[in-house]
Amino acid sequence: MNASGARTGPPDVDHSGPGEPVPSPKADDEPGPGPLVPAVGTGPQGAGTEPGDRAAGDHGPQRATGTDGPVGTEQVQSGTVVPDDGSGTGDRGGAGAEATGDGAVLLDELQAAIGRYVVLPSEEALTAVTLWVAASHIQPALQHAPRLAVVGPTKGCGKSRVLDVLHETVAQPMMTVNTSPAVVFRVIGKNPPTLLVDEADTIFGPKAGEKEDLRGLLNAGHQRNRPAWRISGPEHKPTAFPTFAMAALAGIGDLPDTIMDRAVVLRMQKRKPGERITPFRSRYSLPELHAVRDRLAAWLTPLRGTAAGLVPKMPVEDRAADTWEPLVIVADLAGGHWPTSARAACLAMTRHEAVQDEQTTLKTRLLRDVRRIFEREGNKEALRSQDLLAALLADAESPWPDYGTKGLTAFHLSALLRDFGIRPANYRFEQGRQAKAYARNQFLDAWARYCPDPTQPAPAAGHDSTSVRPAQGKLPIPPTGSLPVGPPGGTVGPKPAR
Repeated sequence: MNASGARTGPPDVDHSGPGEPVPSPKADDEPGPGPLVPAVGTGPQGAGTEPGDRAAGDHGPQRATGTDGPVGTEQVQSGTVVPDDGSGTGDRGGAGAEATGDGAVLLDELQAAIGRYVVLPSEEALTAVTLWVAASHIQPALQHAPRLAVVGPTKGCGKSRVLDVLHETVAQPMMTVNTSPAVVFRVIGKNPPTLLVDEADTIFGPKAGEKEDLRGLLNAGHQRNRPAWRISGPEHKPTAFPTFAMAALAGIGDLPDTIMDRAVVLRMQKRKPGERITPFRSRYSLPELHAVRDRLAAWLTPLRGTAAGLVPKMPVEDRAADTWEPLVIVADLAGGHWPTSARAACLAMTRHEAVQDEQTTLKTRLLRDVRRIFEREGNKEALRSQDLLAALLADAESPWPDYGTKGLTAFHLSALLRDFGIRPANYRFEQGRQAKAYARNQFLDAWARYCPDPTQPAPAAGHDSTSVRPAQGKLPIPPTGSLPVGPPGGTVGPKPAR
């Protein structure tokens, strides 16, 4: 590093994996995540830890070949580094204050760079993505590899753009679109890549096909010492393949619970008309993001041993603590406002997901209760909103009388059903009376997907499976303003109002 703080050489990245001697750098080596691009501008100002220097007290503990523990595990046992005075700032012994300040400034720059290209759902989400990217540079020192679940209700929410930015900033990125599981198994080693999986819904969905190995790898790789055993080589010997690797998965709709429970979840939405971003173009985006990436590697690679010894004070417990600990460790290494921001983001986002889980459970319960009410009413073609609401509230053992502050309302009912594409519409009932109502045929798809009835017999051939009362003609279609037409001479059921 020269006097101005600009990096004059590549960082001494440990490609040999945890617990092995670090080879001397050579002129033709290409350390760090992907090809290096000359930095735009200078590095952080001030004297700090030089790239390639080991942090004070980090002597790189030796372990037997073949173990899958993080770097510095012995340091945790012999002398744990903990936050001073229980403040949670994670001040580390042997690291200067200037290095800490440089880390905070560098994370600020990374956060600003990410925010230029994507609109994330909240400031806490932007903080989480920033720390997740930085944590990828200390993967060999981590006990858990948090997933980043980038999900959205539809296409066009910016999920793939998030992966584009991650690909240029994380350590050793590996896109797994159309990549065979065998390749992924062999690439993951003691110094694992960062897996980036686009269209993850095709891996876990009903059309996943022969991707069971990749699903198993993504589920197991959250924690160390969870290898996948395969018969390998000409001698057909059982071989253990490491699975530990950080992974970002983008897809439409929620991913399976086994992934979501181990992930920092970004619930993406389409941009509002006034929300502006910088177009992502290789000619100027890549040099900017690569410069930040290289400085992250120069800062964090020498601190892997220190990171392995940190036991941060976590605001959450159990699986959530496992997932967020790497992000909080990076925040504590950086100092400044980051320790507080990281813990605030952790609390906000885990609480939001807890509410989402509760809402999902409630929505499934609502679908079952509505189906029971329709069956009790003789499977009418439509039920008035007020009648359906009254029937739900009449069940004292259900959660609906206590929902919200005054029990379930028509607004609540509409909001809970909206995600299933179910909405009330104006219908004309007997004697020409008009009222808001829910059509039964709007529920059929949601019932089949989320609460199928195992006792329901398959429809006989030649019969309309959606018809309940043939004498009343076709069921009302979802509200589009058109009128259902009954058979000549037959009675007509409830009709949508014009």
